Formats: sequence, C-alpha cells, structure tokens
Amino acid sequence: MSSVGRQIRAARGLLKWSGAVLAEKVHLTRDAISKIEDEAVEPRSGTLADIIRVFDENGIEFTDNFGVRCKPQGVEVLIGEQGLQRFFDNVYEYAKKHGGTIMQLGIEEDLFWAMGVEFSEAHRKRMAELVKERKDIKVLAILCEGDTNFIASDYNQYRWISKDLFSPVPFYIYGEYLAIMNFQTQPGPTIVLHKMPAIANSYRKQFEAFWKMSREPDVQSQSIKQTSRSKGKNK
Repeated sequence: MSSVGRQIRAARGLLKWSGAVLAEKVHLTRDAISKIEDEAVEPRSGTLADIIRVFDENGIEFTDNFGVRCKPQGVEVLIGEQGLQRFFDNVYEYAKKHGGTIMQLGIEEDLFWAMGVEFSEAHRKRMAELVKERKDIKVLAILCEGDTNFIASDYNQYRWISKDLFSPVPFYIYGEYLAIMNFQTQPGPTIVLHKMPAIANSYRKQFEAFWKMSREPDVQSQSIKQTSRSKGKNK
C-alpha cells in the first residue's frame, strides 16, 4: 500500500468514514477509492487534490512524512505561494457553496502575483464567472487613495481610503473566516486564517465602518494628473 494510500485510509479512520462516504464526497466509485488506498492505481493529481481538499474541509490535514492529523481548531497558518493558492481556493469554494459578501481591506493588487501568474489569472476568471452565475455574491475591496490597479474590476467593487488610514496588511472576511496577511515574511506571504465567527464579525464591523469612510475612485481625475506629470517630464 502506498504512503498516500495509508494517509487516505488513516484520514478516513479519524473521521470514521467508510470508503463509500469518501467516494461520494469526491465523486468517485467505492472501487476507485479502494484501488487508490491499495496502490492498485496511481491517483491523478486532480483526484488527489480533491481528496485532500475534502479532508481539509472536514478538519483533517495531511502532514510531512506521510502523516495525518486533526487540524488545530480555529486557526490555520498558510505560507508561501502554495499557501496563498490554498487560501484563494478556500475563498472560491466557500463563495461557490454559500454566496455572501467577501470583504478586503488593505489590498495592494500587485502583491497577489505571489500566487503565480497562471493561478492568479485562473482565479480571477473563475471568480468573475461565479459572480455572474450567483447573484448573491459581492466582492468589496478598499485600496489606498490613488491606487488604480483594478485588476479584478469585472467582479470587484473598489473604493479608496485616505493614505493616513491605509495599512498594507490585507485582511479578508468571508462567512465565519478572517484572514490576515503579511507579505513581508520570508518565505512569504504568511496568512493567518481564523475560523471563529466572533472574530470575523468583529472585523466585519470594522470593515463596514471603513467602507462608509471610503469613496469611489476618482479615476478620471487621477488620469489627468498622471498625464500632466508626463507632459511636465517631456518639457
């Protein structure tokens, strides 16, 4: 039996799931799960990712050295490019299942290329499609005044907040989740993901207060200023 097979079997054991339960959740047959666990077949990368995601959503994570464990309750730390990708997968899956409002404060869109160009573009595309499909999703983002990098404007509602109030430490709120990001760590970024409704609701109230203080971007005025500066340099 392969190490991955042992992990899957052990993860099922922690949740007290039968092979049939797991098969239903990842849209495979019971026989397919048995073959993966017994190393009769090698799972495709997409299939394995689906299995890992289902366990992760139910509080079980795969660890180094082919182990499994119950995730620490309430808080998860995600690091680096893969951590950022996992975070946005979580945002997308939550929105897909539950809808609701995604709130983002302290955003600098350029930082999110850290998740990789290909993944970033794919994520923006799937979010745009999801927002069109589900009418109960809103995505709100507060940027620093003067920032015109609206790379997700097809589904994001952007607003500006004054420079003296802006802090480049992004936080995201969606459902019962609060994520605080630090892009200054090595490796980076470091994302502290809280799944605590009381904390998420507290930050949600803060966001709502900032949203009321923020204003719609004055893109036309900003464009005129940039054109004037360009002309000045050319003199």
